[in-house]
Amino acid sequence: MLKDKPCAIVFKSSLAVLLTVFSTMTLSQSVVATQGDAIYFGGSILTMAGDTPRYVEAIATKNGKIINVGSKADVLQLRGDHTRMVDLAGKALLPGFIDAHGHAWMTGFQKLSANLLPPPDGTGSDIPALVSLLKEWQSKNPVAIGKTGWIIGFGYDDSQLAEKRHPTAMDLDQVSTETPVVVIHQSSHLASMNHKALELAGITSTSLNPAGGVIRRLPDGRTPDGVLEEMAFFAPMFKVLASFDQDASEKIALAGADYYAQFGFTTAQEGRASKQITQTWQKLADEGKLKIDIAVYPDLQAERSFMSEIGVKENYSNHFRVAGVKLSLDGSPQGKTAWLSEPYVHAPAGQPADYRGYPAIPKSDDLQTLVNQAFQHNWQVLAHTNGDAASDALINAVAQAETQYGKADRRTVMIHAQTVREDQLDRMKQLGIVPSFFSMHTFYWGDWHRDETLGKDRAFRISPTQSALTRGMWFTEHHDAPVALPSSIMILHTTVNRTTRSGAVLGEDQRVSPYIALKSITDWASRQYFEENSKGTISVGKLADLVILDKDPLKVDPAKIREIRVLETIKEGQTVFSQD
Repeated sequence: MLKDKPCAIVFKSSLAVLLTVFSTMTLSQSVVATQGDAIYFGGSILTMAGDTPRYVEAIATKNGKIINVGSKADVLQLRGDHTRMVDLAGKALLPGFIDAHGHAWMTGFQKLSANLLPPPDGTGSDIPALVSLLKEWQSKNPVAIGKTGWIIGFGYDDSQLAEKRHPTAMDLDQVSTETPVVVIHQSSHLASMNHKALELAGITSTSLNPAGGVIRRLPDGRTPDGVLEEMAFFAPMFKVLASFDQDASEKIALAGADYYAQFGFTTAQEGRASKQITQTWQKLADEGKLKIDIAVYPDLQAERSFMSEIGVKENYSNHFRVAGVKLSLDGSPQGKTAWLSEPYVHAPAGQPADYRGYPAIPKSDDLQTLVNQAFQHNWQVLAHTNGDAASDALINAVAQAETQYGKADRRTVMIHAQTVREDQLDRMKQLGIVPSFFSMHTFYWGDWHRDETLGKDRAFRISPTQSALTRGMWFTEHHDAPVALPSSIMILHTTVNRTTRSGAVLGEDQRVSPYIALKSITDWASRQYFEENSKGTISVGKLADLVILDKDPLKVDPAKIREIRVLETIKEGQTVFSQD
């Protein structure tokens, strides 16, 4: 037995060595498993988590997610042989921006059309300039014109044209009398066509105004002058868009997504999708061609049966999901088609002095049916309401639907909410309706609203962000591209400063801090999408959706926020845009 003891000791020692080796190997593998793919340090890293600004020294990412946030010393423990070290060199790192409302496909359409935007985003300052820009685009795009058969321009704004009027069919005949020409107003709620386009659209002196739209006429009261409002424009335009083949539709979609990425957006919205456009995004996703998340909201009024087929998806598949439905209750205040409870300061030509705009869904029963369908299926509703009369219609429809289908966390979104009143904000809070404001109007159309459309009192309260905050409501901000460029920086600048083109302050008491403005396109925007557990802040476990800016919005003169540049956009750890 004594001879057996050394054998036992040797066996136990060998086992101990093996266990030590195995343990060391496991520990080594564990360390490798937690080594970061990238570590960011050396700049203003603003997490956007919490009610007050919180900065950290460094963060680490791996497999598209954030795995550590904190001091540089702690995060550097995750550095490995293959970790990419990113020295921000004093630049700012924030969560990727989230598009609370826009139209990604139409943004691509705008980018590929003739740019008729007025300064500072274009050179469309008068009608001769529009004609010149259209002719230039015509000469450079024979292939596009050959495919669609149309000359298309986007972004003119009558409020900024020297003539202070819309271009007419006669004006656009200067571009061509043989090829149809359509120019889309910057609001996307009006357009003007040349005589050839009116002919193809079947619009004549005997044509009646469609429900929810107006065909503007010459002084004789009968002859169309080329300008079409709302449904009078949408119906023929949908036919034009339907003529695009699949290849063209995909190129337009990808151009839009790329444009969003240039402005720091890692999540974009398709805010009023047709079946065709929804299927285009789905096809691009299936083919692995989407680099950022695209949340699609089909137009429920036009696509009720389609929505019943596909439903809403909680999760993205290859960066695509149908997230809810869209309803449009009125038009645009700058185009004087928004539905107000009190008259416009100056009515459009041919309208009575008490003109207040009009509803896009004239029958309240029709609106209620649509809202009820969404509530029944628990589909999130995004509802376009610019005028306060339209806001009343939405609030009443939501209240009635809630009575029938019960109260739940549906997060119905009032898109624009431009002229929403104080009493309406009270009801919105009670019903859980999220306001998504459009403060960019304060710059682009602030002077116009004060002097031409709304008057001082109403204009000073457009997009009443501070009124919402006072009630303890969170809100989002958006660009509504292609109505404006998909500029995250202009969203921040206008939400903070509320200065007009002329430099006047439009409603100083509605200004908010830069941090609150950032919350509206990061943390709070993720809540709007029910995605607060995966996006919106730089927090452990969330997606590595990030944006690098040349300056920290909290550390510059607020009046100079608009000068900040997006340097890099990172989606789930992968760079999708870089200035380099």
